[in-house]
Formats: sequence, structure tokens, C-alpha cells
Amino acid sequence: MQKITRSYKMVSAAKLRRAQERVVAARPYANTMMRVLGRLAARAGDYRHPLLEQRGDEHYVLALVTADRGLCGAFNTNLIKAAQRFMKDNKDKRVELVTIGRKGRDFFRRRPVDMVREYINITARTVDHEEAAGIARDLMDMYTAEESTVDRVYIIYNEFKSVLSQRVTLKQLLPIGAEDLAGAETAPAQPAASETLIDYIYEQPPAEIFGRLLPRYVETQVFYSLLESVASEHGARMTAMDAASKNAGELIESLTLTMNRARQASITREIIEVVSGAQTLRG
Repeated sequence: MQKITRSYKMVSAAKLRRAQERVVAARPYANTMMRVLGRLAARAGDYRHPLLEQRGDEHYVLALVTADRGLCGAFNTNLIKAAQRFMKDNKDKRVELVTIGRKGRDFFRRRPVDMVREYINITARTVDHEEAAGIARDLMDMYTAEESTVDRVYIIYNEFKSVLSQRVTLKQLLPIGAEDLAGAETAPAQPAASETLIDYIYEQPPAEIFGRLLPRYVETQVFYSLLESVASEHGARMTAMDAASKNAGELIESLTLTMNRARQASITREIIEVVSGAQTLRG
């Protein structure tokens, strides 16, 4: 068992490095898109779009991102508990669940939850942008469909902080709030000082470009959430397998000590029997 857990730890460490590289590589694209959106929002004025439409507060869709595999400590448990807490806090509302990952699907499939979509084997391998964009389009279709009554769309995932720390994050995807666009120019990272003096020249009207970029913004948010979740999963599995390897080592030491004591007791008993037999023959 110790050899198996050590192997899992080494595999997770290699996958974690690649997952971190993908997260870092995706940041410039996400940051630039958010800055462009912020400036377009300022130029578009009173622009109307289905993804910006503010509705009521009765019908929610919750996208839950979990792992497709186990052996990663409390990674999946924390996410599932966060989803259950969200449903409990909004028990007076209609909450539909979209599961991304086998563990979340298997858990809620056995419970009285309205699960409308499920996606598996998305995070078990390298996250593909097209797959993430497909999930985002499905969520947008659920929100913008003509007969739709969905008021808000949320996503729950684990944000990667470090190998030892992953933070469960609840984010509202739809509708895209004005505060998101207002802070888009500087979030999640400040642009260079020289870049703040540069403005963009638009060939098409800013409102037209803004409308085309809004779906891309949602796709990027879903893709980035999946990348963060994959990195968090490998970090959690690496930590869990390291702890399991240490526990296995301690158990091996304890069993070895117990075996040595039993062996010593057996040898001592045999010596006593031989000595007692010899004394009996002399007597």
C-alpha cells in the first residue's frame, strides 16, 4: 500500500506542475479580455443583452465542479457540503443542479435533487477549452432560452491557492453584473502603468463588439474555473497520498515492532523449555 500511495503522490506531483502551468498561461488571456470588456462597457452606454438582463430571485441553476476520481482527501467532500449548504440557504427557491465530475453526480443522484445536466470525464484528463466552452454555452442557453425561468446561474469550484490550501469558491456566472464589468479593467491583476494610458481603436461599434465578447467572457470564466479545480484536485491528492504514505510507514514500524516482540518471546520460551528440560534430566 505504501508503494501505491507513493506512486500516486509522484503522479499527482507531475500533473500538478502541468496544471499550474496551464493556469498561469491562461491568466494573460483572461486578464486582457476582462480589461477590454471593462472599457467596452464604458463605451457601450445603455446597452442591452440577454446575459446582462437582471431578473427575479426565484429560480437558480448551480453548477458543481467536482473530481471524477477519489483519493484526494476532503476535496470532493468540501465541494459537496458547499453545494448542500447553498441549497439549504435557498430552500425557499427552486434550485437546479448541473454536475461537472463523477463524484458530485454520484452523490446527488441518490438524493432528492433536481439534477438537469451532468458532465463526466471532463477534469479526469487535460481540460479542453472546447469542452469548457460547450458547458458554458449550455448554461447560457438555459438562461437565455425563450421559455426559461432561470434567474441566476452560479458555479462552485475549488480555487487553487497552494498544494496545502484550496478554497471553495461560489461565483455568480449569470447575469453578468455591472460590478463585474466595472471591476473588469483591473481584475484579477492590475495592468502595467504604461498600459493604463493606452486606449483601443474599434473598427465596429463598441456595443457590437461588447455583445460578441460577453459569451466569450462566460466561456472563459468556466474554463478558468475548471483549470483551477484540476490544479486543486492534484494538490489535494498529492497531500492526501503523502499523508497516507507516512501513515503506512508508521503502521509498518508498529507491525515490525510487534512481530519482533512476538519472535523474541517465542525464542525466549523455547530457551526456557530447553533449560528446564536439561535441569530435569540432571535431577
